[in-house]
Amino acid sequence: MTAYDAGTSEAANPLKQLARFGQSPWLDFIQRSYTESGKLKKLVEEDGLKGVTSNPSIFQKAMGHGTDYDPQIRQILEHQIVDAGTLYETLAIHDIRAAAKVLHPVYEQTAKVDGYVSLEVSPYLARDTGATIAEARRLWLAVGAPNLMIKIPGTDEGAPAVQAAIAAGINVNVTLLFSLNAYKKVVEAYIAGLEERLARGESVTGIASVASFFVSRIDVKIDREIDDRVAAGDKDAAALKALRGKVAIANAKQAYEYWQGVVKSARWQKLAQAGAMPQRLLWASTSTKDKTFSDVLYVDGLIGPETVNTIPPATFDDFRDHGKVAQTLTQDVAGANKVISEARRLGLDLDGVTRTLVDEGVRGFEDAFDALLGSIAAKQAAFLGAKLTTTTLNLPADLDAAVRAELETWRTQGNVRRLWDRDATLWTGHDEARWLKWLSIVDDQLLDLAKFEEFQAEVKARGFRDALLLGMGGSSLGPEVLSVTFGRHEGFPHLYVLDSTDPQQIRDFQDRIDISRTLFIVSSKSGGTLEPNILKAYFFDQAKKVLGERAGSHFITVTDPGSHMEDVAKKDKFWKIFYGNKQIGGRYSVLSDFGMVPAAVAGLPLKRLLDSALRGEKSCAASVPPAQNPGVVLGSVLGVAARSFGRDKVTLLASPAIYDMGAWLEQLLAESTGKDGKGLIPIDGETAGPASVYGRDRVFIYLRLSEKPCEKQDEAFKKLIAAGEPVVTIELHDRYQIAEEFFRWEFATAVAGSIIGINAFNQPDVEASKIETKKITTAYNETGRLPSYEPFARDGSLAFYADPKNAAALRVGHTAEGILKAHFARGRAGDYVALLAYIDRDTATREWLQQVRLSVRDGLKLATAAEFGPRFQHSTGQAYKGGPNTGVFLQITCDDEVSLPVPGEKYTFSIVKEAQARGDLEVLGERGRRALRVHIHGDLKSGLEKLAQAITAAV
Repeated sequence: MTAYDAGTSEAANPLKQLARFGQSPWLDFIQRSYTESGKLKKLVEEDGLKGVTSNPSIFQKAMGHGTDYDPQIRQILEHQIVDAGTLYETLAIHDIRAAAKVLHPVYEQTAKVDGYVSLEVSPYLARDTGATIAEARRLWLAVGAPNLMIKIPGTDEGAPAVQAAIAAGINVNVTLLFSLNAYKKVVEAYIAGLEERLARGESVTGIASVASFFVSRIDVKIDREIDDRVAAGDKDAAALKALRGKVAIANAKQAYEYWQGVVKSARWQKLAQAGAMPQRLLWASTSTKDKTFSDVLYVDGLIGPETVNTIPPATFDDFRDHGKVAQTLTQDVAGANKVISEARRLGLDLDGVTRTLVDEGVRGFEDAFDALLGSIAAKQAAFLGAKLTTTTLNLPADLDAAVRAELETWRTQGNVRRLWDRDATLWTGHDEARWLKWLSIVDDQLLDLAKFEEFQAEVKARGFRDALLLGMGGSSLGPEVLSVTFGRHEGFPHLYVLDSTDPQQIRDFQDRIDISRTLFIVSSKSGGTLEPNILKAYFFDQAKKVLGERAGSHFITVTDPGSHMEDVAKKDKFWKIFYGNKQIGGRYSVLSDFGMVPAAVAGLPLKRLLDSALRGEKSCAASVPPAQNPGVVLGSVLGVAARSFGRDKVTLLASPAIYDMGAWLEQLLAESTGKDGKGLIPIDGETAGPASVYGRDRVFIYLRLSEKPCEKQDEAFKKLIAAGEPVVTIELHDRYQIAEEFFRWEFATAVAGSIIGINAFNQPDVEASKIETKKITTAYNETGRLPSYEPFARDGSLAFYADPKNAAALRVGHTAEGILKAHFARGRAGDYVALLAYIDRDTATREWLQQVRLSVRDGLKLATAAEFGPRFQHSTGQAYKGGPNTGVFLQITCDDEVSLPVPGEKYTFSIVKEAQARGDLEVLGERGRRALRVHIHGDLKSGLEKLAQAITAAV
């Protein structure tokens, strides 16, 4: 007969007979079907069951297997976006409330002595007093049942939490007690908590507590040591063997003896007279692990007044069937004391064993909780299906094993929780904690949704035809993804993004818009960045020519509070000012106002976008174990591949409909990780080729849009997988899931930074080029001309520049082909070639750059980056200067056919662009990079053709 189908008569039922000796049988088990089927109620009625305990291991078995919880999970996910921890807690609270309802009659009949159901605080908090107290209060209020007990571990940190909870009137089950000393601290905590209440004039009646004293695990440890010593021929073998299976019960009897003394004390009697109930000892871990002993050893041997035995289902059945009921707890206490003395005499380290068991108990519950949350997260992902992006890893065996090992390290060290706790030591222990507001920005934006929707309605009402965002780096790349991916929405302006100082490109954008019907978005976090400031100055000047004094009403800004741009916006009477968050770096800002304001202007469905981002956030939550956490998995692949395998070229390729994601990812990866001589080098948009054109320094990322896939790309990646290349395929089921990926990639980048061993939130080398640029523009303003700058070689319309060291290495070539050949020949396996073009970024030049990079890749078998200046300086430029010295750089500049003034300055946009190119090359040279500049004089188209021919011949 099983515990699920009890039927033993009351007179013959040992479980019922326990009441005659003052002991209450509780069940160490909970499961929804068990409660809903009436089996729990039947145990109460037929077996005298008086309580239920739960723990992470029990819930893991209940929730992690079978389908009992599937209907509620589906129902929750249909209406809410939650993380695995919230989902677990919702399910657990439902079960606890249901069991508490079944046991409430027992609670009433026993005058609040019994009838309790226990719910454990998070095992992760076992060493954190303050967090345990907060969690106990929160769970107590969340369940809202008077016959609830909150389980708090009896660690050194847990004891003060017990006192605080009791003082707050919360029923407490203190768990993981193994030693008499630990138990004494818990008894003191209980009494002190009650005394606090009395001192405040509050009632102490009706507050219940049990101290869960673990039993069988002690014998498992001690008996193993005995067996090892006996097998080794210990001289005390006979005495040792006589102690097998006796130490745990003797230890428990000593605890009970101590309790008997406490309740007789004057201190306790004062509390008892005020109505306090004693904290009963509860025997836990009472299943027999050693099959040579009785299967009810730890129930038979621990029966005594005012105690509880929480019994696992199988042992519950066994005791009903053949348990022997007698008051054994108070029998032969002297013999128990002798067992403990003998154990100490023989060198059995009971104190050491109990300390180890506490640590193992905490770790065991953490492991069980990880498994529980992992299984819930897996179910959640399966039920959500296409509402979440899907990740598939195809990794070589050695990399796969290393990634799995890293994920396990992150699990055992609790690193996901450390990240969410803003623990700077996860990186370098410097200022990382102050840059992590992006972790919760999605929640903030959803709370602020009405603000954006109201603004969106105002934009629509004003009838703008165009919107032009002026920004650089993090302020422009995210909005550019939104603009390129979603295009124009009916009734809203077409969103353009300008992030260049190239005068021709500025003129191109000016020609596309109707200034009288354009909303200008000046986007600058610091408000002091050169490019947004001079672009604002230029277009504000143009707007004044058309709109007069109304020009400011066509401008808005997104900037950090207190910035220079805020002052400018107020002075020029901008229509609106939106604020960023100073605790979010630019490259992590796409889900802040820097992305949401342009999204609102463009008419995107904001709730849909933010809900997608929220799914990304909840998928990466602190409660989601690393192996099921998409951000940690991706970050581990990137970090481990770079750190341990030299695969630091993150090759990004996306479906055509979402291709611009790569430009945003470039900045995120390069600026976050490329420093201190380490980092990830993003390779965006390099058309997939056969495995033969790649070295062993790549990880391939395929962002595949399943609603609009590219068959050619699919085939290329199948071949790469077949060739054994590491490929991560991320499947987006609709375009709005780019918002989910925004968050996931931010999280993954933070993880990768931790694994690589850098601060993922600073950009120590970005400023260097800005300083050099400012020197040159300042000199121009003062003298009216640029500092002298002479090429070291010429070939027709092509002029070549470099710092002295690079020039010396390249003078061996006397023609463009020869110089370029010498330059590219400096590349070695594991290096990359970066083409940095300070030219108009239009369709023709982008196609030219792509064609040239592929010829370089195929010829040299090296990864290639193809970038336009100056925008890359605020993106990949950090990695080029501060990351690994593996780049071979070719800067491409040209004469400008168009000249545009910068209002209020002597210099023009052409001068600014020239200063930026010079400053960039100067810093690359200072950092010992292999860098060369080629300048095209005269017609750009013919000059690019000549340069392409020379490059192709050189490689």
